[in-house]
Amino acid sequence: MMIGKIHSIETCGTVDGPGLRYIVFMQGCLLRCQYCHNPDTWKIGEGKDITVDEIVNDLKSYLPYFESSGGGITVSGGEPLLHLDFLIELFTKCKELGIHTTIDSSGGCFQEHPEFLRKLDKLLSLTDLILLDIKHIDTKKHHALTGMKNDHILKFAKFLSNKNIPIWVRHVLVPGISDDVKDLKNLRQFIDELENVERVEVLPYHKLGVYKWKELGLDYALEDVEPPTEESVLEAKTLLRSR
Repeated sequence: MMIGKIHSIETCGTVDGPGLRYIVFMQGCLLRCQYCHNPDTWKIGEGKDITVDEIVNDLKSYLPYFESSGGGITVSGGEPLLHLDFLIELFTKCKELGIHTTIDSSGGCFQEHPEFLRKLDKLLSLTDLILLDIKHIDTKKHHALTGMKNDHILKFAKFLSNKNIPIWVRHVLVPGISDDVKDLKNLRQFIDELENVERVEVLPYHKLGVYKWKELGLDYALEDVEPPTEESVLEAKTLLRSR
């Protein structure tokens, strides 16, 4: 019996993949994004114990909604790829039910160790779509924003391209941090090098998760940063979707 550590479940999500989505938020993440709206998912080993069968049994009641909307299951986080064995079993059973499978990942734990790649290949064979969050194209700025460089994350993007796994690229637009025109053009150039991009999404920065930082006793570094204007979001979308 496969047991996983999750933070929570959202049963009718509409923004994390096509159609209506059953979203499982896994526990644990290696990145420390300054704008993270789920800092309570960071710590590895915490969270609620749940079995694959518990999720699948709950999923079955939503099958009519998936069929009518083109939806399915999305595993988010935290970082889903910290839970490869759990996801392999979960997606195996989802595929038996004909459920569309999506992973929302930052790629922060991607590595080229043979055992990791073996399990990742197995998981990808069961995965219909990856929502790939590219936080920043510049490695120094990425480190400042997330606490981690992005070299291995960009390798992950190219790995998915070489495997021809469909992806939606997602980029959070933070004023003064990830909205520089030069950086956006460089990100677009990188996206243009990939062969598997179905969609590019610009996600406007927001402060909806700030209360969680305060509850956890964490300092929120972007306290004085306001959400981007509609004009800047439109400009970013135009730059990143120009292909």
